[in-house]
Amino acid sequence: MTTLVLARKYRPRRFDEMVGQEHVVQALANALRSNRLHHAYLFTGTRGVGKTTVSRILAKSLNCVGPDGQGGVTDQPCGVCNHCRDIDAGRHVDYTELDAASNRGVEEIGQLLDRAVYKPVLARTKVYLIDEVHMLSSTAFNAMLKTLEEPPEHLKFVLATTDPQKLPITVLSRCLQFNLRPMAPETVREHLGRVLAAEAIPAEPGALRLLARAARGSMRDALSLTDQAIAYGNGALAEEGVRTMLGAVDDRLAESLVEALAAGDGARVVQHCDRLRDEGLSAEGMLEAIATLCQRMAVQQAVPGALDADDPEQAAALALAARLPADETQLLYSLALQGRAELALAPDEFSGLLMVLLRFLAFRPAPDGVPRPAAPAPAEPAARPRATSSAALRSPAPPAAQMPAPQPPDEGPAAWPARAMASPVAAPAPVSPSLPAAAIAPRPAPAVAPPPSRPEAAAPAPRRPREPAPWDEEVPHPALSEDRPTPPASQALPGEDAPHPVEAQGQAAPFAAEDGAPPELDFESPSEAAVASTAPPPSAERADPLPDSPLGVAWAALVDTLIAQGRVAALHRQLAWQAQCLKLGPETGEVQLRIDRETLRSPLHIERLQAALAAHWQRPVTLQVEAGPVDDSPARRDAAARLARQQAAEAACEADPLVQALLGRHRGAQLLPGTLQPR
Repeated sequence: MTTLVLARKYRPRRFDEMVGQEHVVQALANALRSNRLHHAYLFTGTRGVGKTTVSRILAKSLNCVGPDGQGGVTDQPCGVCNHCRDIDAGRHVDYTELDAASNRGVEEIGQLLDRAVYKPVLARTKVYLIDEVHMLSSTAFNAMLKTLEEPPEHLKFVLATTDPQKLPITVLSRCLQFNLRPMAPETVREHLGRVLAAEAIPAEPGALRLLARAARGSMRDALSLTDQAIAYGNGALAEEGVRTMLGAVDDRLAESLVEALAAGDGARVVQHCDRLRDEGLSAEGMLEAIATLCQRMAVQQAVPGALDADDPEQAAALALAARLPADETQLLYSLALQGRAELALAPDEFSGLLMVLLRFLAFRPAPDGVPRPAAPAPAEPAARPRATSSAALRSPAPPAAQMPAPQPPDEGPAAWPARAMASPVAAPAPVSPSLPAAAIAPRPAPAVAPPPSRPEAAAPAPRRPREPAPWDEEVPHPALSEDRPTPPASQALPGEDAPHPVEAQGQAAPFAAEDGAPPELDFESPSEAAVASTAPPPSAERADPLPDSPLGVAWAALVDTLIAQGRVAALHRQLAWQAQCLKLGPETGEVQLRIDRETLRSPLHIERLQAALAAHWQRPVTLQVEAGPVDDSPARRDAAARLARQQAAEAACEADPLVQALLGRHRGAQLLPGTLQPR
């Protein structure tokens, strides 16, 4: 013999048996007692919350005659009269249930409406229940609009849907709408406890908690899962058995994972994810458990003492709330929510879970503001320095004994330029130790003076200013001539080599004459020619001249005060910021403004600005705003001041000696005004 499932066996038969829908039950019961009944009702809500059940109870209340057959409309149907029993069994001739999911055409609705004009056969009121009404076609909706608006006195429409957004607004406006809410897990758990007690089935509290959480607000789903758990546990509900049946994540595993995240232990995090993979648990369930735990932790951090310390479910949240800062709790909560949507995009859900958790460790701020060390980069081989010429490539590197001796310790960098000027041109000049050995080998003078070659291998020691190289013998250095001043050493950037003479002039190396003598070169001073050619033109933007108006200055100062005090915000702040003041009387409370933007002349913005001025002056204010062009406003004054500071910063940079020296040394260098930020 087939056993009646719990969802049907314990279906409520009266309003007082309904669970979790007190707001709907109270409204319907009061309407039945006062006989203020509507002709069409719309019940909305997710699956399994009682939409059809409420419809049947309402139909019984309208047609119940009591045990003696003399009763009338009541909010407490007897359940024993013929009308109540037939409606519960679904065989009453005047109670019609239509499934719109399978009868969605205009023909089915037309047949239903054709029978609506006839009076009830046995009952007082004919009731039409259309379930999943949002599945009806548009023509079916149009066909029932007139009857739904003005039905016969003996007919009541009851519509039920899980998606009211799909209903036409013309249908919604003709119905009295009740929204049945999803039930809280505590409500579902208590009801399951009563049902299992009536069935004499033992159940652990943890098992009921898992079933109530898995139902997600649906009492029918909770009872169906309970039937499955009874079969799985062979007549008993154990927590471990129900967890295995549901594939739910153990809360203790989620708590241990959050502990590892709080401790910054990445190894434990990886171990927990591997354990989830081995046990076949749900990665999405783990993120849901973490989000639930973080929600409890955040409540405890924001409102200490809000969680029940005696509740075993709250013990872990109380302990972890003290270990993880509030901002990191919010970060972990956000990552858990967003990570559930990313699992479908990951190669597999467990790798997606691991990346979400590792992202928390990566984004987590370091303690005491100390930056976290980056992963060590692999050692790169030193770059091979480039040879300056084919002759240098062919010449063997000299032994270490032939390398030039380092500079004496008593000579600093300031003494090197003078020593270079005093040395004869024909004498071999010492080369910086950072240059490759091939570059210092003796070689014949080339026909073309090559540009200097810089070694690409970074030296660990600080780099010195570059000394004259062998190729400096071929082209006379203009900077070493007596009629041209040499820039001081303070103008050179720290850590950079001194520029090559040809690079300093911003010109290419000239071709030598056939007899080997270098041609005469005409160099100009970098302070005049090079700087003038490389310096960018001054900013073309100029501030529009503002009238020298004391009224404008006073209005700008007043607006700044209102903003600093927080009296103006949003659009009425923009009204004050962009308007021109025509009249300002703190003593009389009269203010007149002009603004060209129509959207800011709204009466609401004017009223709010007037209230702000009245609160600031502590007196009534009369504010008038007219339309017209604006020549002077706090916004224009602020823009002019910012532009003046920008231009002053650009001018200061252009006149700086160091900037001029840099522009003269580097070919094509320019000063970009847009990159300057004035203080």
